[in-house]
Amino acid sequence: MKITLEKVDKYVAMVTIDNQSCLNAMTRNMMRELGAAWDELEADDTRCIIVTGAGERGFCVGADLSGDLSASEEMATIVNHSLLKCDSYSKPIISAVNGDCIGGGLELLLSTDIRGCVSSARFGLPEVKWSVYPFGGATLKLVEQIGYVHAMDLLLTGELIDAKRSMELDLVNEIFESHEELMSWALKKAGTIARNGPKAVQAVKKQVSDTISAHVQSRELLEQRLGEDVRASDDFKEGVAAFLEKRKPSY
Repeated sequence: MKITLEKVDKYVAMVTIDNQSCLNAMTRNMMRELGAAWDELEADDTRCIIVTGAGERGFCVGADLSGDLSASEEMATIVNHSLLKCDSYSKPIISAVNGDCIGGGLELLLSTDIRGCVSSARFGLPEVKWSVYPFGGATLKLVEQIGYVHAMDLLLTGELIDAKRSMELDLVNEIFESHEELMSWALKKAGTIARNGPKAVQAVKKQVSDTISAHVQSRELLEQRLGEDVRASDDFKEGVAAFLEKRKPSY
């Protein structure tokens, strides 16, 4: 269970989420590591970042619900930073979605700029099925990115969609039949961006990122209050128990 950061080119970095037995779900410690990776890359000479998951089954399926589910202001900051929920960030990020992109994984996707996926990938926000509030920014970013009715469909039903539908909704730019094709595309796209003027590229990204960040930060207090109300409910206890016991919840 780890976050791997490597330079694949002088100016291109690869961030890999690695917890393959759980479809790359992230523990709290992995979220800390991911946040640290973003900080390191923001500060160095990297010009473009690729984020992907280890293996060929999962990009990331969000938080590891079998681990620590305690809530605190410090943990909220760690989760938010790992997903770049409220951050203004200057380095372009390409998502190479190598498998299921669900829950917090999809919320991480929403903080990236250009996205490709394999044809077997699935996307969704199933949190409401387990009476969990989607803390990672989906309620704020998804409407802006794919439109109101499509966003609400994903948020309220908790159903998963396939790669073809995700492209129809503009969640991703490209679909590839193999993992090799996906990574080749991501590396080529990152190389193209890295060859452009870095000051101009980062200024463009910063302006867009600042605008999104200001909107998300303006709603963060309500977001945390709503999430805590859900967390304090009996529904939350039943939903998490049902998830861990691999059964349908009874609300």
